[in-house]
Amino acid sequence: MTKVIININSIDRVKDFVNTISRFSNDFDLVSGRYVIDAKSIMGIFSLDLSNNLELNIQQDDNISEILDALKDFIVE
Repeated sequence: MTKVIININSIDRVKDFVNTISRFSNDFDLVSGRYVIDAKSIMGIFSLDLSNNLELNIQQDDNISEILDALKDFIVE
């Protein structure tokens, strides 16, 4: 499993993020405090506090470099 910190603090960024990760068959979870949601669920994402950074857990490490490259605009360095 790979963990990265991301920022998706606007409606447009949420839509772009979900469209980006939906291209991959991997399972993705977003963690905010004690809440864990499916990162491919727009409704789930909007239930989180988007003013803070979120932890993205990528469950399988298949094609991880391709996924991280596609997510580079969302990843907080």
